[in-house]
Amino acid sequence: MTMDTGLLAKKLVEAAAYHNTTIAFAESCTGGLIAGAVTDVPGASKVFLGSAVTYSNEAKIDILGVDSRIIDDQGAVSSRCAEKMAEGARKMFRSEIALSVTGIAGPDGGSEEKPVGTVWFGISSNEATYTFKKRFSGDRVQIRNSAVETALTALLERM
Repeated sequence: MTMDTGLLAKKLVEAAAYHNTTIAFAESCTGGLIAGAVTDVPGASKVFLGSAVTYSNEAKIDILGVDSRIIDDQGAVSSRCAEKMAEGARKMFRSEIALSVTGIAGPDGGSEEKPVGTVWFGISSNEATYTFKKRFSGDRVQIRNSAVETALTALLERM
């Protein structure tokens, strides 16, 4: 975990506590790194309810309730998959806000349409669910760390 990640996680926990908001995650390419960053913060248990690491397509379908047709038609690295992952995590953990991340960390698995470094994020709340895409460069570790920082920043901005 980088210093930036640790500071972002601390600020997120503080902001969620201040707003009395519970958070949860659904992680694919980050493999639990977001949850790890948040649980490194003392007092995280007041706001953080849990995270589902759904690395495989089957886990996304079976655990989070992502419709298999979304994965078949659009792929696991897509706006709709990120949307349904976030909604599934919010429902499963009964949190006020849930964030999802699904992407291609590399070094393999990319395509012309979805190159290595493509990551979709979803944020779901009672009001709405929205998604956004980022494209990161670097090796696998750098891409995953960038995704964690982006996720924490996006949630912090949502508070």
